Amino acid sequence: MDIKTASSLHRLRLVSAPEAISFLLLLVCSVLKRTTEFNAVPVMGAIHGVLFILYVLFWLDAWNRTKWDLKTAALYFALSVLPFGGFYAERKLRRAADDAVIASRARREDGVSA
Repeated sequence: MDIKTASSLHRLRLVSAPEAISFLLLLVCSVLKRTTEFNAVPVMGAIHGVLFILYVLFWLDAWNRTKWDLKTAALYFALSVLPFGGFYAERKLRRAADDAVIASRARREDGVSA
């Protein structure tokens, strides 16, 4: 995996959890707006909107660089619209990054000893 691919996956991973948190907070604010006088929906909506747009842009970049198949790309997009999906995407991307680092180290060690 080259550095540009790794950094695109890293950016996607970094925005996944904040996007999921903002989505959950937006849902809470929506309920509070309907049940109380508290109305933070405009603020949380704007924050979530920016984070969602960043997620989609980083998702497109990651899809382009990693050459995911349609099923994998659709999974990561679907995770962006599910309330707890961003947390799962972050965990899955972290595991993939860790696996790539391990594979890279193994290739280097094989190359040095050969």
